[in-house]
Amino acid sequence: MSILVLLTYMGKDGGARKFAEEMERSGTAALIRGEDGNERYEYFFPFSESETVLLIDRWRDQASIDRHHASPMMGTIAQLRENAG
Repeated sequence: MSILVLLTYMGKDGGARKFAEEMERSGTAALIRGEDGNERYEYFFPFSESETVLLIDRWRDQASIDRHHASPMMGTIAQLRENAG
């Protein structure tokens, strides 16, 4: 059974969308999609909340999520989020 994680990123002045765009442009999202156990990693933009981004992130099991969270990738994500404002 897969584990589905829904995350919302909220920002100001388009910062959340800039973050998601940079995740894609930098190839970071593609690297996450290639991680063992990742089954889906996609960003969505709600019409009613222009400063919000929804991430749908699905993993094979908790061990896959734990490996991802323990990886250096989390530092990359945090830096991209900080740079986006």
